[in-house]
Amino acid sequence: MKIDSSLAAVVTGGASGLGFATVKALRAAGVKVAIFDLNEETGEQAAAETGSIFCQVDVLSDESVDAAFAKARAANGQERVLVCCAGGGNAVVTARRDKETGEIKTFPADKFEWVIKLNTVGTFRCITRAAEGMMGLEPINGERGVLINTSSAAAVEGQMGQAAYSAAKAAINGMTLTIARDLSREGIRCNTIQPGIFDTPAMARATPEMKAALGKMVPFPPRLGDADEFGSMVLELVRNGYVNGEIIRLDGAIRMQPR
Repeated sequence: MKIDSSLAAVVTGGASGLGFATVKALRAAGVKVAIFDLNEETGEQAAAETGSIFCQVDVLSDESVDAAFAKARAANGQERVLVCCAGGGNAVVTARRDKETGEIKTFPADKFEWVIKLNTVGTFRCITRAAEGMMGLEPINGERGVLINTSSAAAVEGQMGQAAYSAAKAAINGMTLTIARDLSREGIRCNTIQPGIFDTPAMARATPEMKAALGKMVPFPPRLGDADEFGSMVLELVRNGYVNGEIIRLDGAIRMQPR
């Protein structure tokens, strides 16, 4: 798909981290971008900085997502690109024994369910809306649009305490090929990027020493990923019309350890 000012895109979780890097990469290529994010303050700042439109959205709500797509399309036209970066997790082990009292505590099911809803269901909710809109477009060189999801190394090598996050991201991996097949007759591609450890605001609490130690876990290059490298991969997946149904690791060949 040709990337220029005729193209409109939606980026969920676009106000920070990998999402914001994606917004910047798309805008630098001339694409009209709508930022979907829950945080109004950072969303407005990101939109102002990049010349995008901000749509406050809760990906857990049908009504909120529908309203955001309507606002984005009123401003930029029907999107041909959807990049889903919205998500998050928690760190709770499946079951643990208190070292002092011996009491056994388990991972609350509602907290597990929230992570699944935020990452997997939230991603799928946005995919269905984007696909529906793209299906009304005329194909360009046989293609109507492209969907790009964000997984995680935790999908295949989850560390201790990541049961919910691993399950949620593994589900995104699992539905990638199926969605690509579902939408193949409509000329809509679906791919997933599976990043390793990236230097994003989520790493803000890590000291330089901690970041250096994490970087040494990466075979090559021995450093944390740069968010701009994620944005670059998004652009390639938009451009390259033969990449479809793929899960692409972007991690410097890291394989995560148990902790």
